[in-house]
Amino acid sequence: MFRRLLSSTRALRSDKLFVHRDTNVNNPNVKFEFSPENLERAKEIIAKYPPQYKRGATMPLLDLGQRQLGYTSISVMNYVAQLLDVPPMRVYEVATFYTMYNRDPVGKYFVQVCTTTPCQLCGANDILKTLEETLGIKVNETTPDGKFTLVEVECAGACVNAPVVAMNDDYYEDLTPESTVKLIESYKQGNPLKPGPLSGRQSCEPKTGLTSLTTEPYGPGFGVRSDL
Repeated sequence: MFRRLLSSTRALRSDKLFVHRDTNVNNPNVKFEFSPENLERAKEIIAKYPPQYKRGATMPLLDLGQRQLGYTSISVMNYVAQLLDVPPMRVYEVATFYTMYNRDPVGKYFVQVCTTTPCQLCGANDILKTLEETLGIKVNETTPDGKFTLVEVECAGACVNAPVVAMNDDYYEDLTPESTVKLIESYKQGNPLKPGPLSGRQSCEPKTGLTSLTTEPYGPGFGVRSDL
């Protein structure tokens, strides 16, 4: 006797392939080494860990390699493994687990659109559509000039200022379709807008003004008996 499993939902496949596939630009024969400046930085990072635990530097070294090359190629992984004296597989495991490592080439500007629930409720779908129309590409594609790569990501951790888009390391918040177009145009012109909320807010204060902490704070000794 067996139980028949039924499901009305279709299986979803990840947009990431966890098994490496050699390409002309990403294969073990493409040499990679840290620049002299980055090699000194790598040594400083490794020195923070006890010798027997220097493999703990795997993540920051992968990040350093990605910042130098533009993405985390198989050669970057092998080079980091060599520096840390660990089997390459230990580095592969890290690079394939964390989505912060781009294992394929991306554009100069890595456009990450958060579409998790808070951002979606605040219009992230419209932001994503605007970006696709403005850049002329779809999610997981790169513009022909190699400048922009568009991806959809999970929570960016800035829910209070949703919707949010990350351009490389910079967050742009409180977006509207109109401000999103201005954002992309500023990058195309080589004069990016200042990161942060694009709604006029300075940080994450209420859009309609403060509802608490509206008076001057009490001074020292407030509420304390005078005879104490």
